Amino acid sequence: MGFIGTIIIGFIIGVLAKFLHPGKENMGFIVTTILGIAGSFVAALIGQAVGLYQPNEPAGWVASTLAAVLLLVLHARFMKK
Repeated sequence: MGFIGTIIIGFIIGVLAKFLHPGKENMGFIVTTILGIAGSFVAALIGQAVGLYQPNEPAGWVASTLAAVLLLVLHARFMKK
């Protein structure tokens, strides 16, 4: 997948994660996109560790979205004022 495709997929996954996670996150377009890309990366790492994915195989939509939600939960927990 190219650079533009990664950005588009990352944004979609980030939006899905923000939709599924209750609460108000003040994140813009760029941070939402980074959240989605990071969620895909984390899902691929976890999937490879447990044997679901082969090296250089991207994670699926569901796993990527769940990992992005997990990152949102961790962000909300550690960034509370």
